[in-house]
Amino acid sequence: MPSYGIVDSQSVKTVLASEDVGIDGGKKTKGRKRHIVVDSLGNLLHVQVHAANVHDTKAAPSILARALEKWSGLRAFSADAGYRGTTVNFVQEVLGRGCHISTKIKDGFAVLPKRWIVERTFAWLGNFRRLSKDVEILTATAENFVRVAMLKITLAKLR
Repeated sequence: MPSYGIVDSQSVKTVLASEDVGIDGGKKTKGRKRHIVVDSLGNLLHVQVHAANVHDTKAAPSILARALEKWSGLRAFSADAGYRGTTVNFVQEVLGRGCHISTKIKDGFAVLPKRWIVERTFAWLGNFRRLSKDVEILTATAENFVRVAMLKITLAKLR
């Protein structure tokens, strides 16, 4: 039973005219965002796909609440600096859990504790051709392809 969740998002370009498409102003990407919550081993706990123009602080409360519904044993969450403010207040006041925000250690590249786990999971998902660009019309289908890819990754670890 997982006790710690790590959340992050990834902007993905869309190819076809599909539902929930927007422009991520920070990354200059037209498409969708994939939000994932993983445990401390990198196993997928929850995934949600939505338009890219929805900011992380607006989308995270519903995503973390859904993850907590599925996995009631989660005691705390970790996120990057893009989630501070609204998300931290929601997690502490509404969900009654802790939310740790990773900050930069120094200028330039540095591996942040716990943060690399969710980034590694995105890298694992990047190995799947079907997830390199979002070609699905429905967001539910895009979420299910992430789940299928994670199933394949998990089964490969068992060998």
